[in-house]
Amino acid sequence: MARPMALVVQHGENGGLGRWAEWLAEGGLAPDVVAAYGGAALPASLGGHRALIVLGGAYLPDDDARAPWLAPTRALVREALDRDVPVFGICLGGQMLAQVAGGAVRGAYGEPEFGSTPLALRPEAADDPLFAGLPPHPTAIENHVDRITELPPGAAWLARSEHCPYQAFRVGARAWGVQFHPEAAADRIRFWSEERLGGYGADRAALHRAALRDDAASGPVWRRVAHRFAGVAAA
Repeated sequence: MARPMALVVQHGENGGLGRWAEWLAEGGLAPDVVAAYGGAALPASLGGHRALIVLGGAYLPDDDARAPWLAPTRALVREALDRDVPVFGICLGGQMLAQVAGGAVRGAYGEPEFGSTPLALRPEAADDPLFAGLPPHPTAIENHVDRITELPPGAAWLARSEHCPYQAFRVGARAWGVQFHPEAAADRIRFWSEERLGGYGADRAALHRAALRDDAASGPVWRRVAHRFAGVAAA
């Protein structure tokens, strides 16, 4: 019997599903990755896909002039919400979920976050299907200058960091957005632009070392979340 499939929208060459590809498969969910950044066409609807995963990228959710595939991606997010299809949005994907559901996003706003960053789970995480029982202060890799400034009405606020309040949230029963990158292992940092990081006063080598140090503890946390999301989609 074929495994249930998740439609995965990828926005950049170095912004793939990473370690979540293996972890989702372990949980019984097969990723169907569309390299939209490279011109691959998105489907007009989710069809028989059992979940939607929208990855990160160097755009705002409505940056249609630079990334014309964002409009059909937003339509897929809207469809998933309307049909109660599980959603997981990462960085840009999380911002897109927030915006489509009625929240707000601002570009180049607040203090940027790069590399391994401590998070703090909020009380609402205690009974969340993905975040319940996780360590109260996990670390995760960040790579953003844009951010969510207002959650959608009725959203469950699940996690924050020191400099960015809306790190994780849930819309309805089965749609999650995160600002961080649970799919990214420490080695992905080696592919980030040194010039871009230097413009914000960040050192790529130092970020990589810190992420390697934290990866042994953080990896199992985000593997657990991936398994749980796969379970929600496959149920």
